[in-house]
Amino acid sequence: MFCYQCEQTAKGEGCTKVGVCGKESDVASLQDLLIYALKGLSLYAVEGRKVGVVDSEINDFTCKAMFSTLTNVNFDPDRFVQLIQRCAALRENLKEKVKAGRGKINLQEGPATFTPAARLEGLVKQGETVGIKSDVTIDPDILSLQQILIFGIKGVAAYADHAQILGQQDDKVYAFIHEGLAATLRKDLSLSDWVGLVLKCGEINLRAMELLDAGNTGAYGHPVPTKVPLGAKQGKAILVSGHDLKDLEELLKQTEAKAIYVYTHGEMLPAHGYPGLKKYSHFYGHYGTAWQNQTREFADFPGAILMTTNCLQKPRDSYKGNIFTSGTVGWPGVTHISGRSFKPVIDKAFAMPGFQEDKNGRSVMVGFARNTVMGVAEKVIEAVKGKAIRHFFLVGGCDGAKAGRNYYTEFVEKVPKDCMVLTLACGKFRFFDKDLGDIGGIPRLLDVGQCNDAYSAVQIALALSKAFNVGINELPLSFVLSWYEQKAVAILLTLLYLGVKNIKLGPTLPAFVSPNVLKVLVDNFNIQPISTADQDLKAALGN
Repeated sequence: MFCYQCEQTAKGEGCTKVGVCGKESDVASLQDLLIYALKGLSLYAVEGRKVGVVDSEINDFTCKAMFSTLTNVNFDPDRFVQLIQRCAALRENLKEKVKAGRGKINLQEGPATFTPAARLEGLVKQGETVGIKSDVTIDPDILSLQQILIFGIKGVAAYADHAQILGQQDDKVYAFIHEGLAATLRKDLSLSDWVGLVLKCGEINLRAMELLDAGNTGAYGHPVPTKVPLGAKQGKAILVSGHDLKDLEELLKQTEAKAIYVYTHGEMLPAHGYPGLKKYSHFYGHYGTAWQNQTREFADFPGAILMTTNCLQKPRDSYKGNIFTSGTVGWPGVTHISGRSFKPVIDKAFAMPGFQEDKNGRSVMVGFARNTVMGVAEKVIEAVKGKAIRHFFLVGGCDGAKAGRNYYTEFVEKVPKDCMVLTLACGKFRFFDKDLGDIGGIPRLLDVGQCNDAYSAVQIALALSKAFNVGINELPLSFVLSWYEQKAVAILLTLLYLGVKNIKLGPTLPAFVSPNVLKVLVDNFNIQPISTADQDLKAALGN
């Protein structure tokens, strides 16, 4: 195996025996093979669009399949067998439709004619021949840009899948996913062409995030400032971790009047700010911190645990029986819920002891998405003009277990009292419960939401840019980002597409960015690795 798609990859170079994330080599090979198969499907999807053949089943499958290859999402080999075989079947069906439309079907690229092996062992062997390092003739810089594109597309696919679940779709997004995957098979594209495709991925991701924002707010209303307890209520309990608000909503409906409290974990914390979800009286609070502490927190939780489409650490065998997955998430030995029928989760919650007494803890505030922040825009603008607010810092992104992420806690703690911090995604769990006070009644720490809510942060920045009549890079605003997996890659590409410069990125730079490609990013966008909190604050504030 060879995998370097996440920040924690071994030695900052690549995992070659087993993933730091816990991914076994057979699953790595199956994921490589699925990407290979999706390239073949994409070739025919591109040809189909040329003759008016657009298949919604193909679109949905492509996103779900790509999503399943994200870091820490699906490590169940049996489910990859099903995905690979279905991909090949869908490709052949699409080929017939393209043929009927008089489109081109005599495609000779390997993925276009690939026949999957009948058994798991054979598929693993096939996957070993089509991985990232399989073409030794490819230019390292082109390979780097191809992988940036593929990883960015994985993030786009995840957002598009979340949006589709809530009824929001745009064929422009699907068309680019297919275009980008098909392009990785071409030999006639220059470095400049690849840079263009990578930036286009950022443009398309902005649209995908816009669709997801419309889906979330359309279904559940715009988030409002909400205090969320970090304690627990006596009684039976279910913990929901991940991102999928639809799964959470359906679970809340199915547990209503059943004497079960539903808690959130990690990226589900912002769900408490949505009016359509907070209305449930048994939707109580948040348990634990970020995903890097799942091993400890899940072992301690006295109820059932539902993992929705998200980053998922490998669960210990001792509590696998308490965990259920849904959506794209999958682990061997863990029960997967299909069709959002959560009776097995509810039954397990009743079989578990639950909390024996109330546990009163601290609380945190959520709900400062774009609608809320823009609602006090005039107050913010006046505070900036009056020098009550000197600078804004967007400190957000992914969390992880690798050393160096304490930088973000230290950075936020040292942000001067006349500056504000906007945050989103699971990286905020390094500092989400810090009391930074307020400026003129506006909290200095504003939780914008999930990584899925990056669109809100972008819109806040663009609104400030418009209000002050300056370019986004002229605002008193600094981006200090942490990354872990491929949704973060897609968001970074969106920021680059928007022309954002001077981004601080950490804890380390991606292993898949070659030195020459990094030079392009530095020369054009001045993207920089984080250094120390003191040095980076001094550079941002000019003192």
